[in-house]
Amino acid sequence: MIITIIAGARPNFMKISPIIDAIQNKQNQGHDIHFRLVHTGQHYDKNLSDTFFEELNIPFPDNNLNVKSGTQSEQTAAIMIGFEKELEQFPCDLVMVVGDVTSTMACTIVAKKAGIKVTHVEAGIRSGDMRMPEEINRIVTDSLTDYYFTTTRFANENLINLGVSKAQIFFVGNVMIDTLRKHEYRLNPPAFWADLKLQKQQYLVMTLHRPSNVDEEQQLKALIKQIVTLGKAYPIIFPVHPRTQKILEGLNLRFDNLHYVDPLSYLEFNFLVKHAFAVLTDSGGITEETTVMNVPCITLRENTERPETCEIGTNVLVGSDSDKIAVAFKSLMSGSWKNGEIPELWDGKAAERIVNHLVEIYQL
Repeated sequence: MIITIIAGARPNFMKISPIIDAIQNKQNQGHDIHFRLVHTGQHYDKNLSDTFFEELNIPFPDNNLNVKSGTQSEQTAAIMIGFEKELEQFPCDLVMVVGDVTSTMACTIVAKKAGIKVTHVEAGIRSGDMRMPEEINRIVTDSLTDYYFTTTRFANENLINLGVSKAQIFFVGNVMIDTLRKHEYRLNPPAFWADLKLQKQQYLVMTLHRPSNVDEEQQLKALIKQIVTLGKAYPIIFPVHPRTQKILEGLNLRFDNLHYVDPLSYLEFNFLVKHAFAVLTDSGGITEETTVMNVPCITLRENTERPETCEIGTNVLVGSDSDKIAVAFKSLMSGSWKNGEIPELWDGKAAERIVNHLVEIYQL
């Protein structure tokens, strides 16, 4: 059996790493299971892509489609054209897509049109917000998928409500947490840790990249100013996504406690998160990691596709509502932040379960 695994953007690399490990373990046990890794090139900045292959010991891709930047439609079209050629030259038995980026949707469409089955890792998650490109990617991908691997029972319910057969759904846990658990002992401080005299639990981490937060200059300016003011007692470390950098260049926002830094490697970024007093973000994946590492997380979004991080985890949704942000900071600064728990099956063994299911399905 040959599985073509798709990776295109930063979150994908963290998800495929433990799956590749699990496949290689099965190979060593004598199972006839093999993989071919295709990088679409959707993220091509070294700190958003290459460093993950190096740090997480992921084999370098068998093919890089090198699609790079463009509009949603341009990227989707380029990925589909490139991946169609890939499948023509290197046929496979199954295409594995992960997460909800453009590459996930585009490669799913190509595979199904080529008559190849698709398995979706992290299937069934939904925000209910059709303004998010990721939500469209999820819906399209899950409408075509053959085997659904889910992170939570919430995701199972979403799929069942859409009419997916229970026999196609496999609740396996969260592969992102597999990667975190495997590499947690290797987390290391970035170079600026000493320069800024940072101390554990004595700083905040902030990330912003979603269009709803960064595309409108005055809204972004107001959001940052409020956070800097409310968090004035702490240094705020802000790894700036390339998308956000373009907007910030014209705003000239300078504050003594706000420190702009380049995108960080996986090991450096998660070191910062693990030892932060709190995290402010509009990323979904980071809310999973803060929940597992028991770090307070303020999510600057109106909704989330990861409700478990709010219901039992350390995450609180505030959107861009200044009153809700202020309330969250009051809870944080008073030491009354809620205690979180780790969701079911987020135990570092999700990838092992995925590959075991595939071996059983294909009787390898």
